[in-house]
Amino acid sequence: MKAYIEERAVEAAKFIITYNATVRETAKKFGISKSTVHKDVTERLEKINPKLANEARKVLELNKAERHLRGGLATKEKYSTIMK
Repeated sequence: MKAYIEERAVEAAKFIITYNATVRETAKKFGISKSTVHKDVTERLEKINPKLANEARKVLELNKAERHLRGGLATKEKYSTIMK
């Protein structure tokens, strides 16, 4: 694996852990696709730093579990501003 890919995977995982960031936020921050972020954190990072990969995966799993709540709040806010 190329060095810049390893470095990107580690930096993305640190960003996710530090800011409880979503895959989308991380992709935007690093200028890469969501699928690249996911592959970096779940597959590539496992070979580089398993402990860091496990911590990042926990944050991503929590975000995945909460995403339906965030979507509902966004919809509620959207329609509350339209109805005023």
